[in-house]
Amino acid sequence: MQKKINNRIMVKPCWKPSVEGDGGSVGRGGDNRGRVDGLMWYKDLGVHVNGEFSMAIIQANNLMEDQSQLESGPLSCLESGPCGTFVGVYDGHGGPETSRFVNNTLFSNLKKFATEHQEMSADVIRKAFLTTDEEFLSLVRQQWFEKPQLASVGSCCLVGVICNGLLYVANAGDSRVVLGRAEKAARGVTAIQLSMEHNANNESVRDELRSLHPQDSQIVLLKHKVWRVKGIIQVSRSIGDAYLKRAEFNQSPLLAKFRLPESFSKPIISADPSIFIHRLTSKDQFLIFGSDGLWEHLSNQEAVDIVHSQPRNGIARRLIKAALRVAAKKREMRYSDLKKIERGVRRHFHDDITVVVVFLDPYSMNRSSSHNPILSIRGGGGLPPSPKR
Repeated sequence: MQKKINNRIMVKPCWKPSVEGDGGSVGRGGDNRGRVDGLMWYKDLGVHVNGEFSMAIIQANNLMEDQSQLESGPLSCLESGPCGTFVGVYDGHGGPETSRFVNNTLFSNLKKFATEHQEMSADVIRKAFLTTDEEFLSLVRQQWFEKPQLASVGSCCLVGVICNGLLYVANAGDSRVVLGRAEKAARGVTAIQLSMEHNANNESVRDELRSLHPQDSQIVLLKHKVWRVKGIIQVSRSIGDAYLKRAEFNQSPLLAKFRLPESFSKPIISADPSIFIHRLTSKDQFLIFGSDGLWEHLSNQEAVDIVHSQPRNGIARRLIKAALRVAAKKREMRYSDLKKIERGVRRHFHDDITVVVVFLDPYSMNRSSSHNPILSIRGGGGLPPSPKR
């Protein structure tokens, strides 16, 4: 049952970013646009409702498949509705279309459902994920005959929402968020992983898939020492990937390599996120959101140690550089030589990497944030345009 405010619900026009997917931002209190250095985009330091943040992205693919955003301020369209900070990291695969779509759609859906429920909750976030997925699948259907390969494009989706002293973490795919927590018993800061990853290389994910599809002996297959769902894709949850959710998209004119030999009656993978709710305390220092390209080269504790021991300004960029140094070392080359490799070829050495570091100000967690400036920033604006085909 809806709560009433003075016998009526006060609704204001939903605020939306003035730019779409180009790294632009709106807000009061300074320039919130990032900068570009070669294949890297970065925003070294900014202010959100609950503290400070740092963002950075490095491109490796020909087409940038990672997208990200940070939204801070009202989280609904109600005058007295929830306020806080929203972080999204969207790691695309098969192309950039799904991650771009999520970047332009998910937060608006979250605000819509937060308005309807008049609060922030796990249910609100889950509905935002599932509605965004349904909307993308509708787009696939609309463009099926013109762009059938859109059915094979998808995106991992990692979201964090800080609101009223709570942190909501929702994840579909294999991106990750790690909390840096100060512990009296330990020197420095301890790394605590808050997200659950849905990658078929995890035994628990394979067990879940086998339980959901008991009649399918080939629901997960080991190919070239890598476990994949139906021998095709590593993640078991995502936005998009329509060809593994609806049989109508698993047929010609879709490319043969994506088509399964047998039809299916229920979705093989899902957009339903794993959601974790954490009450923030004064010990909680910062959050590191990263696409899997970061965690391929840095452990949780290594990343937390870097953030704890170095200045906040530019910390997301330094995390990416640390990961790239490890990537270069694995290939017995120097970091300076890796930086010279062009996008596309660069993908053989590392993935697109997105990092958002969110610092937590304990004094701002429970105070009213209704008068804080609205902030919206999209990662990646100004990176080199797509190569001509």
